Amino acid sequence: MKLRLITFLTALSLSFAAAALDLQQAKDQGLVGEQANGYLAPLQTSADVTALVKEVNAKRTAAYEQIAAKNGISVTDVAKLAAKKIIEKAEKGHMVQDGSGNWIKK
Repeated sequence: MKLRLITFLTALSLSFAAAALDLQQAKDQGLVGEQANGYLAPLQTSADVTALVKEVNAKRTAAYEQIAAKNGISVTDVAKLAAKKIIEKAEKGHMVQDGSGNWIKK
């Protein structure tokens, strides 16, 4: 019985992971875009999009803080530098912010 329960819970968790929206899908579908401040923004509202944006931005914040501490610069400066690189590398058709804050399709 215990093994069945563990198997069921594992299968259930995998089904949620498979159903969850990933970053590439969200970008391809125009659901999210890269902001000029180094963070992801939701362009359409849904629970999946909101959760994805929060998760990605939390990971970015942690990485930016670590880089800033190592280099003695502000997190904001790290985020802005990252934004430039992320936007430059964005795929054709993905949404990005220009320098004026307008959303454009790359």
